[in-house]
Amino acid sequence: MILLNVLLLFIGFAALIKGADWFVDGSSALAKNFKVPGVIIGLTIVALGTSAPELAVSISAAVQGSNEIALSNVVGSNLFNLLCVLGICAFIHVVPVDQAILKRDFPLSIAVTVMVLLMTSFKSISSGAFLRERMDGIAGNVNRVTGMALLVIFVVYIAYLIYDARKHPEKEEAEEMIPLWKCFLLIIVGLALIIGGGQAVVYSAKEIARTLGMSETLIGLTVVAVGTSLPELVTSVVAAKKGETGLAVGNVVGSNLFNLLFILGTSSAIHPIAVNMASVYDMMILAVISIVTYVFALSQKSIKRTEGIVLILLYIADVIYAIVR
Repeated sequence: MILLNVLLLFIGFAALIKGADWFVDGSSALAKNFKVPGVIIGLTIVALGTSAPELAVSISAAVQGSNEIALSNVVGSNLFNLLCVLGICAFIHVVPVDQAILKRDFPLSIAVTVMVLLMTSFKSISSGAFLRERMDGIAGNVNRVTGMALLVIFVVYIAYLIYDARKHPEKEEAEEMIPLWKCFLLIIVGLALIIGGGQAVVYSAKEIARTLGMSETLIGLTVVAVGTSLPELVTSVVAAKKGETGLAVGNVVGSNLFNLLFILGTSSAIHPIAVNMASVYDMMILAVISIVTYVFALSQKSIKRTEGIVLILLYIADVIYAIVR
């Protein structure tokens, strides 16, 4: 039975990744047919497409009441992006960091992480209860009000990015147009694969966790988070091998903001998410790691190979901690 669920998990991941790929291709081509600037496509449609696996899994988990997977998937994906994706890219090639990301996006990502941590577990932290509570004990929740607040911040952030992109337009290169019927076909099939893959991943992950005696938090933080972050990892590693590392930090920070603001916001708006003590510790770790990565990025405006190795080792340590706690 467990082998069948593992197979279903891999099929779900494959459907998510291929579905996201087709959804991005179809949506981008459709937008180009209607003369939407490429930079805006990248900031909105492509960002949604690469985070579609996390979105599908978290919303599916929220609808099914699997709150631990919904939250730990977001936190785990963000940790994986910062530590593994950036770490591997920096190990392959020094990763330069854009000035705008250092001034705008990275600080916002850290601020939102701390905000979510405080809003979900302020009472437990301020009273010191989190030091006495069991890992599976409830520390707080991401309620619908918090979810709506995250979505409002997301809309304002995207609106500002679009405004800034229009204010500083880039020269567009002429590209061959894809027929409208093909655009719609790619979007529909891609969306179907994303939804179906998300359902398969959540169901199989829950069954595997139950069979092995693992918590939903642990499997969401590790297996599900890594699987849904594969598009970012593959894209960034391929770019790093080609020496095109300039966008690596932007992709990671943008994806993390999308995960926290849109995915967590949407999931909790659909169904309030209970936050256990394990997730509080994971969010604390995410906040610290975000600051450490930001300090690395500030030094010489790049992330160097030795820093990349440190990030990879930190991820290994975090996974070991999540397993043994």
